[in-house]
Amino acid sequence: MADPVVDGPPFVLVERPRPHVAVVRMHRPDRLNAMSIELVTELHDALTAIGEENDTWVIVLTGSGRAFSSGLDLKDHGIVPNIDGLQVGRIAQKAMRHYSRLVPLLRHLPQPVIAAVNGVAYGGGMCLALGADLRFAGEGAMFNSTGIVNGLTSTELGASWLLPRLIGVARSNDLLLTGRVLDAAEALAMGLVSRVHPDDELLEASLDVAEAMCRYSPYGMAMTKDVIWANLEVASLDAAIELEDRNQLMLGFTENLPEAIRAFDQNRPPVYTDEPRRGMFLD
Repeated sequence: MADPVVDGPPFVLVERPRPHVAVVRMHRPDRLNAMSIELVTELHDALTAIGEENDTWVIVLTGSGRAFSSGLDLKDHGIVPNIDGLQVGRIAQKAMRHYSRLVPLLRHLPQPVIAAVNGVAYGGGMCLALGADLRFAGEGAMFNSTGIVNGLTSTELGASWLLPRLIGVARSNDLLLTGRVLDAAEALAMGLVSRVHPDDELLEASLDVAEAMCRYSPYGMAMTKDVIWANLEVASLDAAIELEDRNQLMLGFTENLPEAIRAFDQNRPPVYTDEPRRGMFLD
């Protein structure tokens, strides 16, 4: 059952169809889930709230209807709140940051985020998908850097940093400078998404993956996500390994590895608790 994030007509729905899994659904289907100020505000608030939930371990981000998100709503983008006394330049800056803060938020959530890209993911919608940890697409998904097409820049919401790291500079430049539309098959071939499913199976397939991930340690998943993102920014292999070593040691101080060994010996699935490892420290 879907619960609205705010009273009144919601622009974001939160659903909990599987244990420890939250589905966050952008919900302006009549506008192809275009990003208005209201939708962006609700999405930010919903993700922030879920990030604080100890019992939610994986998030699936998707859109209602036949689109993931068509990007900025050019006709009905709304008004950014709290602008009294500001001149036009500061209002524009505040509005831009209202959108661009979403991608760092996705990065800093403790839960892995799966973008289930249904239909179009244009402009800011594509950028939201880039900010997720995993990207699965429906067969009808389409990707486009719309800014350049609309006389603006395609370098928005972190796209100029994220996209080259995902698919390489040559392919990234091809998308950001030409504004061409990319279908799901090509997105899979170049590594923009890691899986493609029939459109009517996309959400269930994404939920199956999310549920399977919940068999693992939520602490281990959160720490893995932290290192994956942090090591995109470090300058050397040595620095990356130092961070990996410390995080692996922290998980080694839990009862998880002994439980994995016990479960293997007993031919059963492990049950990870993240509890401190028994007998490691002596009085």
